[in-house]
Amino acid sequence: MSSIFEQLNIKVAHHLDVIYQGVDLDISIKDLTEQLLTSMKIQRPENVLEPKQHHNNWDQQDVLLITYGDSVETKDEKPLKTLHSFLKQYCGNTINSVHILPFFPYSSDDGFSVIDYSTVNESLGDWDDIEGITKDYRLMSDVVINHCSSRSAWFSNFIKGEGQGHDFFYTASPDKDVSQVVRPRTSDLLRLTETSKGEKHVWCTFSHDQVDFDFTNPNVLDTFVSIIRQYLDTGIRLFRLDAVAFLWKKLGTSCINLEQTHEVVRLLRTLIEHAVDDAVIITETNIPNRQNLTYFGNANEAHGIYNFSLPPLLVNSLVTGSCKHLKAWLCSMPPAQNGTFFFNFIASHDGIGLRPAEGLLDDIELTTLVNTMQNFGGRISWRQAETGEQKAYEINIALYDALQGTVKGQDRWGLERFICAHAIMFGLEGIPGVYIHSLLGTGNDYEKVRNTSQNRSINRHKWDFEQLKSQLDNTDNQHAKVHKKMLELLDIRKLQPAFHPNATQFTLQLGEQLFGFWRQSLNRSQSVFCVHNVSNTPQTLRLSDLNLIGTDTWLDLISQQQIDLEQLEYQLQPYQSLWISNI
Repeated sequence: MSSIFEQLNIKVAHHLDVIYQGVDLDISIKDLTEQLLTSMKIQRPENVLEPKQHHNNWDQQDVLLITYGDSVETKDEKPLKTLHSFLKQYCGNTINSVHILPFFPYSSDDGFSVIDYSTVNESLGDWDDIEGITKDYRLMSDVVINHCSSRSAWFSNFIKGEGQGHDFFYTASPDKDVSQVVRPRTSDLLRLTETSKGEKHVWCTFSHDQVDFDFTNPNVLDTFVSIIRQYLDTGIRLFRLDAVAFLWKKLGTSCINLEQTHEVVRLLRTLIEHAVDDAVIITETNIPNRQNLTYFGNANEAHGIYNFSLPPLLVNSLVTGSCKHLKAWLCSMPPAQNGTFFFNFIASHDGIGLRPAEGLLDDIELTTLVNTMQNFGGRISWRQAETGEQKAYEINIALYDALQGTVKGQDRWGLERFICAHAIMFGLEGIPGVYIHSLLGTGNDYEKVRNTSQNRSINRHKWDFEQLKSQLDNTDNQHAKVHKKMLELLDIRKLQPAFHPNATQFTLQLGEQLFGFWRQSLNRSQSVFCVHNVSNTPQTLRLSDLNLIGTDTWLDLISQQQIDLEQLEYQLQPYQSLWISNI
């Protein structure tokens, strides 16, 4: 029988054969395999771990906070230190993981145009600050793998034609047909750049400051393996592969979700799993639902995928008062195999993506949703569709303001609607991610939009820590109310085996106003029936619609009220949630 090390060599070589099929390489697959293993520091048998197949490195205790390194600031202190203090004071043990959005030097896009992947932005802090946070929280870092900044040393070397990076970037002739290319922007795809070798047209999926890498060059792949290894050495264990769907380009195709891209993700998982036993890859692929699901592979690709369809469908349910589409989508979703999980979120640093709702909401429903969000102060970001027309790509709005009313306008149920949204997410199969401005009930930041001229700034407020403390210590304002209720729900969730990310889930058929699903723990000892009124009117729940076993005692975990099985009906107030569990 071959050793784990030999099997690893064979597996990595197979990945590389698939990735570079038809590509003229200056290095043999055998030598490239050795190079990648060396970069990951697993070039010797004694350094190689045997991965556990279909193993879950997570449970119901896992909750992740999404934040920028400087979302909370205080005078005369580096923001990463302030963030660490905020986490310990206002998240405590309730939240055990944190995603700090790109904390590297950058030139645009609030961090996603990275200048140097190996250093921490000095305006935020340094690697000691990052390592300090990793000692108290599991840390997720972005690997901005599709592109980097046009102000990076690599791109400067591309222009000069020498040094590291001189051959890192994808170029194409403007005469080539790129009409099939799918991308989320309306700017010109190719950027004219004067180099020492003449004019080059550099591929820019997102903006002309974000220049795309050429992964047909294996040195680009090796460089990113080295970057991931550096992050592992600092204690980072969660890796978000940003915009990974666009990684591999091939003229004459859509240049999205290509087989080589999937194989690169599989390769990275193979390397990481043989280096450490507790690391996780999450793919950020803001694309239609069926395409998104393919990044699980056969439990051999991403450990986690963003549940991108959840935000638009959940917001749509709560503003229309009908869970029809949310329920249909949930019914159609396959369970995540052991060793994989859904990463659930409703809000993030970006807006509410609309591409993942394509095929789930029709054009009229999408237009109604967009108009409703604009009425609540939201902005719209656009993309160029395959037909050449502009389509709404993303709604930019703070989630608290997005849920301040219905399609009929603003009402008095905003707080209840907002909490209901999170009660739904916290109960669903998967790991919940909470954006810091959802945890704090932050509203739209119109001033930041005016200052930056960027729609996404509306949901990227920066809090002064002393002012935030004052708000959170005063129980009468929306920030304190939201923060208190969110932590209460999460504390309840973390104690329930039925809320394990891979526990059984079954969608209930309770009509359009009551959205419900059943969760059962992996050992089948606990059942939780999650029922939510998504409308602004009281709704009646018939207990006969739930499978409440008569020999068990049942309790609503949220209100701590026991369920009387002889009471045939329960009335749910607008946006009320029940988590009914056997005890």
